[in-house]
Amino acid sequence: MQIQILCVGRIKDAYLNEGIAEFSKRLKPYASVFVTELSEVKVPDGASKSSEMLVKEREGEKILESVRDGFMTVVLDPYAPLISSEELSSLFGAAELGGRNICFIIGGPLGLSPAVLAAAERKVSFSRLTFTHTMIRLILFEQVYRGFRILRNEPYHK
Repeated sequence: MQIQILCVGRIKDAYLNEGIAEFSKRLKPYASVFVTELSEVKVPDGASKSSEMLVKEREGEKILESVRDGFMTVVLDPYAPLISSEELSSLFGAAELGGRNICFIIGGPLGLSPAVLAAAERKVSFSRLTFTHTMIRLILFEQVYRGFRILRNEPYHK
């Protein structure tokens, strides 16, 4: 299975990059995981709501163009239904059985455009807490790893 992590912005913090690198290494036996980073569209300080919406729309166009053909799109959205680690594991199992690959989409600081949300096959939230778009990437990598360990009945998940 292939898993695309499609996100807006680059991670500059070493500790986040180190954590992602560790989980990337751990995931190799389970899936081919790759990250597609898109450039953030700069938002001027004090931008109006309409300017922010325009930025989200531009980023959304780039996101939709970057999803690999045939990949199931799963959007990380703080307003979506919460998903448990076990449910995420079941999603991987169903995708494997159906011969599907998965693209997880993480928006930038302003979130995702309505077009991206509408195009998603699945919308999930890991928490009602708010995380930065860079922090959630590390959390996603850990949850993907945990999900595969659960799916294979391997020790890790408690």
